[in-house]
Amino acid sequence: MQISATRAIITGGASGLGFATAKHLTAQGGKVALFDVNEEKGQAAVAELGADKAAFFKTDVSNEAEVIANVAKAREFLGGLNACINCAGILGAGRVLGKAGPMPLSQFQTTVMVNLVGSFNVAKACADLMQHNEAAADGERGVIINTASVAAYEGQIGQAAYSASKGGVVGMTLPMARELARFGIRVMTIAPGIFWTPMVDGMPEDVQKSLSASIPFPSRLGKPEEFAELAAYIIGTSYLNGETIRLDGAVRLAAK
Repeated sequence: MQISATRAIITGGASGLGFATAKHLTAQGGKVALFDVNEEKGQAAVAELGADKAAFFKTDVSNEAEVIANVAKAREFLGGLNACINCAGILGAGRVLGKAGPMPLSQFQTTVMVNLVGSFNVAKACADLMQHNEAAADGERGVIINTASVAAYEGQIGQAAYSASKGGVVGMTLPMARELARFGIRVMTIAPGIFWTPMVDGMPEDVQKSLSASIPFPSRLGKPEEFAELAAYIIGTSYLNGETIRLDGAVRLAAK
């Protein structure tokens, strides 16, 4: 798929990895619909990208009816829909047995609902519309890119909910790709390591240096632009399908 022809829905698109991807795609002629719960950041993102290239739809990715309605509106704005990039997510950090007692079940459920159920919810709504696209020369009608995490493989203490949710994203990648193959829709997942995000920006400098030193090579945090470049490469490379790619500088998370 040509990047200039990309018509993408990006969840978590108002900031972080999602916004970096939106900037990368629109800079190359693509058009994006940003799904996010933060309306202020969403409108600011559209102002930066340009109202002719981007639109914002306030969306709770775990709400099925809202997602279906907004995916339809997004396709209308985009003039088509051939890419879905799920970046929306929450940390949901907390110990199973914390100082105040066991983790409230609601905290675990919320983390899974946003990170895993939300990704599935948006992906299946997008696939439902993509299946009717005119097939490209190789039969492709669309691509879905989900975001997992290296925590799906080496979850740290306090990441039981987060790791479970991201492990689920990894786990559904291949079966979704196999099922949607008959429609010409690819499914891929990116598992980022430790990236510069608004959360990291707020950490003390010594903590930031410690995080950077833990990464074998290059010994620095990942740049959102690097995530965006990989997402664009996946979009443009039709033989990539059914796989999770770690983007992490060879880091392997310690227990804590």
